[in-house]
Amino acid sequence: MAEQKPINIGILDDDKEYRTLLSEALNGSDGYKCVGAYKSCDEAVKKIETDLPDVLLLDIEMPVKSGIESLKVVKFHYPTVKVLMLTVYSDNEKIFQSLRAGAVGYLLKKSPKEKLLEAISDAFEGGAPFSGEVAQKVLRYFQNPTGQTDFSILSDREKQVLEDLIDGHGTRAIAERLFVSTHTVRFHLHNIYVKLHVNSRSEAIAKALKSRIG
Repeated sequence: MAEQKPINIGILDDDKEYRTLLSEALNGSDGYKCVGAYKSCDEAVKKIETDLPDVLLLDIEMPVKSGIESLKVVKFHYPTVKVLMLTVYSDNEKIFQSLRAGAVGYLLKKSPKEKLLEAISDAFEGGAPFSGEVAQKVLRYFQNPTGQTDFSILSDREKQVLEDLIDGHGTRAIAERLFVSTHTVRFHLHNIYVKLHVNSRSEAIAKALKSRIG
């Protein structure tokens, strides 16, 4: 049986010590490999082409070019790279901006190593991971009845799927939680995208979040 290929990970963070510690933690974990650690957006853009990370961990509090601006640049040059935002503090507006710019998830730096590895795997497999604290904030926005939104056009099951998506669950996990097939979940996701006029999981989550910020 062939050995499973590790998930290749890039790190974009201006803190050298944090880059080193995170890189060592990833390389010391089975199934994960840090292929590049970058101190700036410019360096990342130059090296991602040869390093080929599957997932990029990006600090939202970057100097010179902010994390969100760096995210936009990276996604412009490398649209297939899954970008997972890392931050010390959860910030409502920055969560939305990150998702709208193409991030697939948002984690607090204080998250345990196991949660980080789980989030990387989820992002790699197409999920939308959030740390528990961030997910709770997003869900409160989504569930707040005072916000103006067009989510009333969704069926109850579609709302369940979207809530699980916001909570960071991938297609397989949602199927298990709702006791349906992954095909059924994908069918509901398609309907959600059509009704909300979006094209991806992150856009659907961003729209849910925007309705509670604007």
